[in-house]
This record gives sequence, structure tokens and C-alpha cells, in this order.
Amino acid sequence: MSEFKQWLIERLKIEQKRFDRSGVYAYTQKIVAYNSNKIEGSKLTLEQISSLFDNGTLPISDDYYRAKDVEEMNGHFLMFNYMLDTLEEELAENLIKQLHCELKSGVFEDRAKGYAIGDYKKRPNMIGMYKTALPKDVETEMKQLLDWYYKQEKSMKTLAEFHARYELIHPFQAGNGRTGRMILFRECLKYNELAPFIILDDDKSKYLEGLKEFREHHKIDQLLELMQKEAETYYQECQYFID
Repeated sequence: MSEFKQWLIERLKIEQKRFDRSGVYAYTQKIVAYNSNKIEGSKLTLEQISSLFDNGTLPISDDYYRAKDVEEMNGHFLMFNYMLDTLEEELAENLIKQLHCELKSGVFEDRAKGYAIGDYKKRPNMIGMYKTALPKDVETEMKQLLDWYYKQEKSMKTLAEFHARYELIHPFQAGNGRTGRMILFRECLKYNELAPFIILDDDKSKYLEGLKEFREHHKIDQLLELMQKEAETYYQECQYFID
């Protein structure tokens, strides 16, 4: 896995700089953006996202395109690039806020609603019927979460708990899931002990059940099992690009 990770990081960075749209960088950008946004309700297809990423256009369609879907997809591409550019840095509050800023700064609807962009939420929000951290408590809870994370041995189990706790805090007004899943991918690239993975929309129900299991029973068994499964899937897909 360490040899694969070294190859993957090198190729992602080289192809990013070359604006290469034919290799593992483009594949990963598209798959991450498609699945993470679709989990949150995006209507764009993988074909449409590929066109948007490759040449900045959308195919002619009999249906309409939602401006927010397009804006968030472009923001997701930028968030991925920022993640790669800062891979050597330690995970910190300012870095997480900037991930959110890259994702959301071009989204008109969120700005029109007065949402904080690149900063913690100013209004209470919920996950379905479950309450999350109040705005006044977010900074403290995020500091506590990161302090805990720094002290842990970096393992998939640690990362699963970090993500579940992050989602319970729900630090931003919107875009929590996408920033949270980008952090997962980032930390897996950063640490040799972790295998990179992408949560697929096909597994959305398992993913949500895993978060629910932690929320209600403080267990991460389902989430950890899913992450390990997705890591194997991503590894197998990347074999196509290895010479």
C-alpha cells in the first residue's frame, strides 16, 4: 500500500500541474465530486461532470441544469486542488475553513441566504431531526476534536470516529458532508497507515447508517467496514492507470 500511495500522490500532483485530463487525477476529481455531491442531492450525471471538468461546458440537455449544482461542482474541483496543495500541512481549523471556502465561495444561493462562507455557522442547524452543536459551541468543540485527533494513532478506526464526531458538530451552515469527506480522503493520502477511499453514492444508505450508529450507540463498526470496502474499490480502479 505504501508504494501505491507514493505513486498516487506523485501522479495526482504531476497531473494537476500539467492540467492533465486523461489520468488518475482527472478520474479521482470526477469520481469524488460526483459521488460526494450526489450524496447531498446533486442532479448532475457523471457524463455532465466530466464535461464540466474537462472543458468547462455542459452537454446540451432537454432538462434544465440547477445553477447551484454547477457552482458547487466547480467549487468541489477547487476544494480538491486546495487539499492537494496543502497535503504537507497538519489538519487545522483554518485549513478546514479554507476547504469550505473553496467549495462554497461561488455558490450564489448560499451567499444570498447569508450563510457564512469559509467560517463556522452562525445559525443552528440539524441533521434530519437530530440537533447538532450550537454556533456558540462550534469553535470549542472543533478544537477539542482536533486535539483528540492529534493524540491518536492514525488508523482507519480513528478516522471513522473523527468523521462521525465532525458530522455531529456540523460546523458549517451547509457543506459539512462534502468538507468532511474531503478531509477523509486527505488524511488517507497524508498518512501511510491509511488507505484512500471514496464514499460512493451507491453506498449512501450504509454511510448514513454508519453515522447513525455512532450518533445513537457511539459505535463505528458499520462506518469502518464501509470505509475499508471503499478503499479496496478505489485501489482496484486505480490499477488501470498504473504502467
